Amino acid sequence: MTMKAVFGFTFCLLLSFSCALMPNNLGINYGRVGNNLPSPYQTIQLLRSMSIKNVKIYDANPDILTILSGKNIRVSIMVTNEQISTIATNQSLADQWVQQNILAHYPSTKIRFVLVGNEVFTIQDMQLWVHLVPAMRNIKQSLRTNNIHNIKVGTPLAMDALESSFPPSSGKFRSDIPVNVIISLLRFLNRTRSFFFLDAYPYLAWSADPTRVGLDFALLQGGNATYVDPSSGLVYNNLLDQMVDSVVFAMRRVGFEDVRVVISETGWPHAGDIDQPGANAYNAATYVSNLVTKMMADPPIGTPARPGVEIPTFVFSLFDENQKPGPGTERNWGILDNRGRPVYEVDFTGINPLNNSTTEMPRPVNNEPYKGRIWCVAVNNTGLVELGRALDYTCGQGSGTCDELAPGRGCYEPVSVVAHASYAFSSYWAKYRSSGASCYFGGLAVQTTIDPSHESCLFPSVLV
Repeated sequence: MTMKAVFGFTFCLLLSFSCALMPNNLGINYGRVGNNLPSPYQTIQLLRSMSIKNVKIYDANPDILTILSGKNIRVSIMVTNEQISTIATNQSLADQWVQQNILAHYPSTKIRFVLVGNEVFTIQDMQLWVHLVPAMRNIKQSLRTNNIHNIKVGTPLAMDALESSFPPSSGKFRSDIPVNVIISLLRFLNRTRSFFFLDAYPYLAWSADPTRVGLDFALLQGGNATYVDPSSGLVYNNLLDQMVDSVVFAMRRVGFEDVRVVISETGWPHAGDIDQPGANAYNAATYVSNLVTKMMADPPIGTPARPGVEIPTFVFSLFDENQKPGPGTERNWGILDNRGRPVYEVDFTGINPLNNSTTEMPRPVNNEPYKGRIWCVAVNNTGLVELGRALDYTCGQGSGTCDELAPGRGCYEPVSVVAHASYAFSSYWAKYRSSGASCYFGGLAVQTTIDPSHESCLFPSVLV
């Protein structure tokens, strides 16, 4: 056995893979918003050792597409949001994009989907919304011109594309999205036999209201927890099915019964901030394992509204991405860490409902919402130069954020970059958290339940 074969076999054991091929309807998202990730070459080697057959990337990176040449891995590529308007208004630019990003690699690189934009209705940009379908049409036209008919064109949308999603039978697209945009999108998907690509995260719905939504229901645990839709009479035993069916009903509402669904993103974070319940490796392993079992069932399970219909699914995500902004969970969705090692073990073959290794994990202690005060302080081992820049920026925002750091004021002492940055971060976060600010500051800050206040200085805090 060669060293390469040994590595692949060992990795499969680590991840509890039997090294059987993953089915064609299951894949993984490969995001690269990090400065410590394995190279594209190493990543593709990891995918091959894991027997992953489908990967989705968030651009059309030529290095990745070249490395995938001749490999038995199908790839979904993306037109970025910034490229949509120019491609929508100029067929020649669409042709150029197809030439550079598809024809230069296809068919030796197995390109499966071209996704135009990413969650565009989450962005409040009417021009972008209006240009979405024209851009999709121009890409599809260019593919046809080049006699390529087996690459589907679509666009991933978040659950926030819906105005109503519960109960599922009430599913309805947002009223601020022009009806002609929704209709033209669904007409395009229907006519080209493409898919409605949905980013669906039961974790986000559960963590927003963990006292009313059952954790087992969100983790696809099934069991006795069921919900009966009062209008349709359909019975649900998990939150993901509810989310998918709300989109199915929303499409029905505007006259499109048959557009198929792909889950373009779903997963569970294995870590997060203090005030983010349920983000732990135990729950992540449970969710992904149950997801794999559900999506690999033969015959397909489908959903209550579409029983027996296969749903191609992409797990989010391959790696943790340490440069993603926002709450702590944003950087902790990976099944692998930045060295390519398993964060948790999961059986991607679908043979075992839950790998035995989860029984050895400590039971999670953060499944209940935290109640108390939280402060945002500087990470101790952070470089002083970076910390100083962040301090200057934070205090430069005004609004009294750093008034107590002035000479003679209560928080001036001790005079150190770390102490001043900790006060500034706590003050800024407490003031602007309700407007979306997070305790991140480019990776320089962390939440704590230990009060950093001292005799003369009271640090602002957040009460949750």
